[in-house]
Amino acid sequence: MADERRIGFIGLGLMGALMAASLRRAGFELTVWNRTTEKAERWAAEHGARVAKTPAQVADGAELVISMVVDGPQVEAVLLGADGVADGASAGLVCVDCTTIGPRWAREIGAGLAERGLRLVDAPVTGSTPAARDGTLTIMTGGEPEDVARAQPALAAMGSKVVHAGALGQGQLVKVINNAVAAANAVTLAEALLTGAAAGADLDALLAVMSAGSGSSRMLELKAAPMRAHDYTPLFRTAHMAKDVALCLESSPSEFRAAALALEDLRDAEREGFADADFVALIEAVQERMGQRL
Repeated sequence: MADERRIGFIGLGLMGALMAASLRRAGFELTVWNRTTEKAERWAAEHGARVAKTPAQVADGAELVISMVVDGPQVEAVLLGADGVADGASAGLVCVDCTTIGPRWAREIGAGLAERGLRLVDAPVTGSTPAARDGTLTIMTGGEPEDVARAQPALAAMGSKVVHAGALGQGQLVKVINNAVAAANAVTLAEALLTGAAAGADLDALLAVMSAGSGSSRMLELKAAPMRAHDYTPLFRTAHMAKDVALCLESSPSEFRAAALALEDLRDAEREGFADADFVALIEAVQERMGQRL
């Protein structure tokens, strides 16, 4: 019988390692798996956890299995592939996928798990690494209410705000729209800073007014200083933001022009070598496009 305090965790990358640490602080027992075994062993030695040899072993005796990997194909592989979670799970296990994969992937993987007697909650997150470190992420969930309820204690350990957005895939839809807005806002901020600089504005004064007025935004608060300093320390990588915006456009039945234009700048930044940098590096592409350097 599964122990409700035992959780399997797959994916110990930039975000996953911090989210798993929040679960350990909350007293959950973890069995972890990572594609790079050495990383899993280092994390387990530091935080206290068992290391599984395969995703299937992660599911053994667990109440939940949480995955935080890169994209839809990786989620499908670790949950439904050879030696995946489904191969080691007991009937009724709830899988909680925190990867941003878009609604189509969530529904397809959920259907595959249902054929094996397993459940899926899609639970993408927002807040980047500072919130993951503090356990204050915002988590959007999609799935049956009873499955979300079973996942709630673990979700509450990783996030300060958990929103049930509806049926399976709806958490993903809300997440990719949110990230598309964030990317479009970041592009607008970059253009505003470059316009101000080109026209001779005092950027400190410009930002003070924007912060206090209708031009204020979360992107202004978080990204203006890194843009001005050209500090691209990765909190949320350019490649990941580009993936999320592309998923939003794929999911949209109508034109989302601001998102499409932001994706162009993100792709240009990737081509310029900033795929693994924080997505604030999109200012490099905007500078090239505007012919102006901040």
